[in-house]
Amino acid sequence: MILRLSTLMLFFVISCASWQKGNYIESGNASWYGKQFHGRQTANGDKYNMFSMTAAHKTLPFNSQVKVVRRDNGNYVIVRINDRGPFIRGRVIDLSYEAAKALGIVDIGEAAVELYLINN
Repeated sequence: MILRLSTLMLFFVISCASWQKGNYIESGNASWYGKQFHGRQTANGDKYNMFSMTAAHKTLPFNSQVKVVRRDNGNYVIVRINDRGPFIRGRVIDLSYEAAKALGIVDIGEAAVELYLINN
């Protein structure tokens, strides 16, 4: 029983540590969403602006700043989380059109990335 509790507490501490400022969060694919959602309400109540540096993430707190680093070339953008998603397996973040353009993934649709929490 004590071993299980200790293991559970250790897992919790490690999970919380990954949410600390500037730390690695996760990796996977980034995709983007644009014109068809422009002007619609996001999950936090903002109107989606495809020309802003924002993104959707499944669990990060709204208004978190996240550094999104493209794994194949090291290019990165910093976005603010204001929506929920993506809901497709393997994708960890949906970028606004502007963020995707800056990262160079508009034409290819998605790319492998790493996410780092800047603040929350």
